[in-house]
Amino acid sequence: MGRHYLDHASTAPPRPEVADAVRAWLFGPWADPGRVHEEGRHVRAAVEGAREEVAALLSVRPRQIIFTSGGTEAANAAAWGAARAQPGSAIICAEVEHSAVRESSERLAPTIPVAVDRHGRIDPAAVAGALESLAERPPALVHCQWANHEVGTLQPVAEIAELCARAGVPLHVDAAAAAGHVDLDLSELDADLVSVSGHKFGAPPGTGALVVRRGSRVEPFIVGGQQERARRGGLENVPGILGLGAAAATLSANAGTALRREADTARGQIARLVTAALRTAGVSVVGDPDPDHRLPHMVCLGVAGVEAEPVLLGLDRAGIAAHSGSACSSESLEPSPVLAAMGVDPSRSLRLSVGWSTTEDDVTAFAGVFDSVVADLRALSS
Repeated sequence: MGRHYLDHASTAPPRPEVADAVRAWLFGPWADPGRVHEEGRHVRAAVEGAREEVAALLSVRPRQIIFTSGGTEAANAAAWGAARAQPGSAIICAEVEHSAVRESSERLAPTIPVAVDRHGRIDPAAVAGALESLAERPPALVHCQWANHEVGTLQPVAEIAELCARAGVPLHVDAAAAAGHVDLDLSELDADLVSVSGHKFGAPPGTGALVVRRGSRVEPFIVGGQQERARRGGLENVPGILGLGAAAATLSANAGTALRREADTARGQIARLVTAALRTAGVSVVGDPDPDHRLPHMVCLGVAGVEAEPVLLGLDRAGIAAHSGSACSSESLEPSPVLAAMGVDPSRSLRLSVGWSTTEDDVTAFAGVFDSVVADLRALSS
């Protein structure tokens, strides 16, 4: 029995171009890119080439890119820099933000929650109200994810960026779930900080970036060296950075048509997965039901009458890998706070996500077993 991977939103397999870039590095030359000898200059040129590729994917200047160990570090660095710039000031953060965003903020400053609707979308009016209530002492930072990592709901990022700009408050956008899946023209977004994760779109694990607005200065989160123009200490993860650059270049090919083509393919695959799932009674889409208002490559399903954990195990036995908001299906001991904030039972939610390597066989395999897996479990519970 073959395996069918429908958990790209957790982590995607490295793309062939990424494997080629990392493999090429293994044969040298190897050197610290901060050194002036020939080997060092060769590696520096490769790192800066990768920086240009990532910048092109995000429509920013290369100097705005700070390479990090992933989206988690980038989000921590954003919160740290903003809190250090305004010690004691609050941070506005919705409960649907990723735990890396919420927890890094909570340890640094008082956090002000804002409301979300039943689709997990942040309410701009709630953000405006929070900004107004803090007018005498403006917050250090506002967080607004580009799209939700659990249900895929696209957030009103541009509207919230405009609110923050008018209030003179820095904005951090967590784009980890969205980068590499939708067109992120950050040159058109008035955000101060944007965090990106590489492994979500086929770059190596342990790669990512913090994008900093031109002219902004952010106190480094990791110190101990002058790397990344003194914005992040430590020897650069050269093979990871080269892999990240290769993934970005693949998606930017032909003026971004490669990314748009992948998004169109993913949207079609998700539509077929949803159609198959909804043939089973008691299954519904969690989050915005309109595919145009969600990320193209993921969907969250509610499954009535049976907990998601047994469904995941049943799918796994049938060769299908998926994900759930249930506590038992992740490293966390607590159910998903995202789904709880939406009023959704996380123990009965199932997330399916596709990516660059997903095939029609993967979709067909899910369609062929999902109804029987759920029916068998419901029969047992009754």
